[in-house]
Amino acid sequence: MLSYPAGAVVVVSGLPGSGKSTLLRRWSEAAAAVDPRDVHVACQALMPDRLPYAVYRPWARLEHVRRLRAAVRAGGPLLVHDCGSRPWLRRWLARSAGRQGRELHLVLLDVGAAEALAGQRARGRWAPGRVFARHRRRLDRLLLALSAPVGTDRGAVPEVVAEAVSVVLLDRTSRERVRAVEFGSDGHRPERPERACTAA
Repeated sequence: MLSYPAGAVVVVSGLPGSGKSTLLRRWSEAAAAVDPRDVHVACQALMPDRLPYAVYRPWARLEHVRRLRAAVRAGGPLLVHDCGSRPWLRRWLARSAGRQGRELHLVLLDVGAAEALAGQRARGRWAPGRVFARHRRRLDRLLLALSAPVGTDRGAVPEVVAEAVSVVLLDRTSRERVRAVEFGSDGHRPERPERACTAA
């Protein structure tokens, strides 16, 4: 189990198909969750079947940001699904939560491209190849930065994720072992980015 301070915002990032939505559903008993997949499904229900998602994607993204803003303003612990390749979104979330005295934490799923593609096949949902490749390049750079030494300061995190108080990397095995999260005033903060293989 992962433990975080009361009211923390926890961003779950990873490649399309890496299991972010599944993890959020598993953890959703502990906190509200904002998942862009929910917006996608809601849009599909309203739009004609013949209309491709690409046509109304901009509106769906705006709706996702609107839901995020409302969820942050509502207070309380929050789980956020994010591809991880948009640092501006993490920074915005960190600023918004910080104004309320809340912290942002990052959970990054490092399962590899092959497994992520297998996850897409299993779900019958495919990210366009160009989009997947863009996410993969940006996440690879992020993972490379996280693997670099971060100094000796207790609780230090790399500059690339300076907006996050803590970073936890989950591989395929540890992803399945972390069955729940909890939020409370005594939540822990990992000393440095690490694979949470002993978290469960």
